[in-house]
Amino acid sequence: MAGQYRNEIETGKGVAIVTKENQRSEILTEGIVQTILTKSSFHSHGIKVRLVSGEVGRVKIVNE
Repeated sequence: MAGQYRNEIETGKGVAIVTKENQRSEILTEGIVQTILTKSSFHSHGIKVRLVSGEVGRVKIVNE
């Protein structure tokens, strides 16, 4: 899944995000969702989340 829809993402789910610093290089960071930060149901660049590790970024891959 691409992570553009909020209903695909739940707290405690594994995801791969791209942080602000890595947007150009598209380096992904994997982790577990702590908080969903985007309020809208869709975002074209990915839903913004905070991982348990404290990193914030937009979801690119949702692990099943």
